[in-house]
Amino acid sequence: MDQAVIAPALEISMPTPSLLRYRFASSIDDDPGRCVSVRGDHDLNPGMVVASELREAAVLVPLVVRPEGFTVIFTKRTPHLAAHGGQVSFPGGQIEYEDLDAEAVALRETEEEIGLSRAHVEPIGRLDTYITRTGFLVTPVVGLVYPPFALTPDPEEVAEVFEVPLTTILDPHMPLRDTYPVRGIDRLFYVFPYGEHRIWGATAGMLVNLRDVLGVRPALPAATRVVTETPDTL
Repeated sequence: MDQAVIAPALEISMPTPSLLRYRFASSIDDDPGRCVSVRGDHDLNPGMVVASELREAAVLVPLVVRPEGFTVIFTKRTPHLAAHGGQVSFPGGQIEYEDLDAEAVALRETEEEIGLSRAHVEPIGRLDTYITRTGFLVTPVVGLVYPPFALTPDPEEVAEVFEVPLTTILDPHMPLRDTYPVRGIDRLFYVFPYGEHRIWGATAGMLVNLRDVLGVRPALPAATRVVTETPDTL
């Protein structure tokens, strides 16, 4: 029997659109360490109760193709939102019955939330579905975003839009792991700090999946830090 060909790990310093497409096109069977099919907040918290009925949603993981290197677009949600208010997230929303697929939802919601036209986005694949503590089953759609583009964030939903270099996300010393008290119970979450921002929770979990797809593993297991005050609304 021929051995499976393992897709090469991504060179962190010089990723290219063609290599990203290749990584997402490669078979999961060819790279067994890449995907686990379904992930979630429960991965770091065995015994955490997951909602019996999950609401399906989709988000766009926008990778901007810039001359100086890829960046990742994030939004900071307005604090008054009922779901994940005040948190850093990817643009996206709930899947409705009439929606064609997760890609259509991710592109539509991105246009509505931050004004990024789908004409600038090339979907190249999906990450594993992700189950959140708050009862969502999220399909992350990865897309290459081509400048120039103009953003017009919806002030009702989005407090801020910012970009993070992909090399920051792929840093071998990331992610960190923090313990936050949630309703009296200590919960463990991945964290990617960036300036004044703390990318954590489901968004950070999806970034860990992105690192896996690109063949990036942490240099050492992250030490767990205890945080007495949550950085955003839970």
